[in-house]
Amino acid sequence: MNWTEYLPPLLEGAWVTVQLTVYSMVLGALLSFAAGIGKLSPNWAIKGLSVVYIEIFRGTSLLVQLFWLYFALPLVGDLIGINLRLPPVIAGVLALGLNIGAYGAEVVRGSLQAVPVAQLETARALNFTRRQTLWRVALPQALPEMMPPFSNLAVQNLKDTALVSLISLGDLAFRAEQIRNFTQDSVTVYTIILFMYFGMALVLASFVRGLEFWVSRWRARA
Repeated sequence: MNWTEYLPPLLEGAWVTVQLTVYSMVLGALLSFAAGIGKLSPNWAIKGLSVVYIEIFRGTSLLVQLFWLYFALPLVGDLIGINLRLPPVIAGVLALGLNIGAYGAEVVRGSLQAVPVAQLETARALNFTRRQTLWRVALPQALPEMMPPFSNLAVQNLKDTALVSLISLGDLAFRAEQIRNFTQDSVTVYTIILFMYFGMALVLASFVRGLEFWVSRWRARA
């Protein structure tokens, strides 16, 4: 086969990879802020739940998390009489989102704690509630500090999507392995996907830098 014949199935797989990346990043961002802010909560139940989530998903392998959601969770559902079988794409998005969310939560927590104490004390002196202090004082100052670590997490998440090929989800890595098995042309196939992953990572990093610029302007207005 000519290498150009590899491109259509690889592009199909790349589109699946893009969708996985976007969906899991959205889920991960929501979980990052929920767990990061929750870890600083004075409510012991919210704080405890956040700590347990963060420690479990930071302390275990993403591959094991993926396999547990796809292979083990349905067996647990059978034991309790509930259908918990997840489609591969849902299992992939959940595993990636939960994993990146746990790491992102520590970024959120650290950035919020880095806000100068004097700023928070001033907010309390002005009779701001905890919610007002968070949204009007802490977050506008913490968000720009979060963006570089979030950029690294986003690119890492893109690369981690290759693991979903192990549950037969037709992403870029899965399509490449199918072609390689059929053609035995490892050099060409893996060189192509190497550049495809690199290109997607560049686009993603550029998007996050644009978002960082927008956040900086929002902070200035705030």
